[in-house]
Amino acid sequence: MVNICFYFQVHQPHRLRQYSVFDIGKSDTYFDEQKNKEIMRKVGRKCYLPTNKLMLELLQQHPAFKISYSISGVALEQMKEYMPEVLESFKALAATGQVEFLAETYYHSLSFLYDKKEFQQQIAQHVSLVRELFGQTPTVFRNTELIYNNALAYDVEQLGFSAILAEGWDPVLGWRSPNFVYKSKATKNMKLLLKNYKLSDDVAFRFSNKGWEEWPLSIEKYTQWINSVNGNGDTINLFMDYETFGEHQWEDTGIFDFLQALPREVLKHPDNTFKTVSETANDFETRDEVDIHDYVSWADLERDLSAWNGNSIQQSALDELYKLGKAVKETEDKHLIQQWRKLTTSDHFYYMCTKWFSDGDVHKYFNPYDSPYEGYIAFMNVLHDLALRTKILLGKKGKQFDKHSLHVTSKPSSKVLS
Repeated sequence: MVNICFYFQVHQPHRLRQYSVFDIGKSDTYFDEQKNKEIMRKVGRKCYLPTNKLMLELLQQHPAFKISYSISGVALEQMKEYMPEVLESFKALAATGQVEFLAETYYHSLSFLYDKKEFQQQIAQHVSLVRELFGQTPTVFRNTELIYNNALAYDVEQLGFSAILAEGWDPVLGWRSPNFVYKSKATKNMKLLLKNYKLSDDVAFRFSNKGWEEWPLSIEKYTQWINSVNGNGDTINLFMDYETFGEHQWEDTGIFDFLQALPREVLKHPDNTFKTVSETANDFETRDEVDIHDYVSWADLERDLSAWNGNSIQQSALDELYKLGKAVKETEDKHLIQQWRKLTTSDHFYYMCTKWFSDGDVHKYFNPYDSPYEGYIAFMNVLHDLALRTKILLGKKGKQFDKHSLHVTSKPSSKVLS
């Protein structure tokens, strides 16, 4: 038999406005909420609402059909504020009992790379929100953009998760197939599910590409590729952005017709089934142990971290951001801490990427800037203002803050010893 494990990432960041040097010290309005509202409503109309409507119909028609999602906390915030009907449609999916929600960092951040304590806090915050909204406590973790290595798996297992997702990238798999469940190296029993990037990307990226030799991709052809795995694998992990449906692949490409036919065609084969991520991890034996020292992700051709920290401006922005974090938390100001955390969202650094070759169109998707350098300047202006506000608040608490060294100390007492 072969199992189909559908997992979708749903994320929208809080994008910054064009914050200039003249705003520093004068305005703490960092985010372009009008733009964020417009994008949420646009994607909601084109993708979230029609896809969720179709998914609900498919779940009702096919009791064997299962889906898994991870939705970032910042995306859920914006759904609630700008398009509550989208959030309600996800709740309707949850109510079927055939849909699973995964845990991730609330702010879709790179915090594991820079601040392990912050990483844990963001996961806890996200798990709490998923429990509140959907009545589920996640048992599976997916890190931002499927960033993964052995150390991450070890730490996530210590937090109580039983499975984790990663990219099934050939250089790290070697001779192995992504179509089995594996064990993560350096863990006791952390299950590792690997994306079948070829079959996933056939839908997510190549579906409407008329230059692709397999275009047009019929449901019969795709199902034949799936069926060919029978006897050569346990599970086909189809991991992709949810915006694939209606946004990346527009309605007129036939993507919704393709999705509508998929469960029926897959289930025609008596040995095929659908499972959620946790069911897949629990129901299949681990076939081997996968050892991944270097970080892998599902971004760009390199599948590494270079999309976020591959150049000097990205590295500078990330270093300054996380150095400031400790001082921000010392203020105990909830609004200030929330603003700092919104800055940890990985998209801000993705917009600073200077790899404008084959991956250029991906980096331009809903990018509010004309160039990576413009993104860097706006981000650093915001960070400068945040540091000034942090200094003021700490001063009121009797603490000194050097925004250059980002070091916090207690002020010397003004009392004279008798």
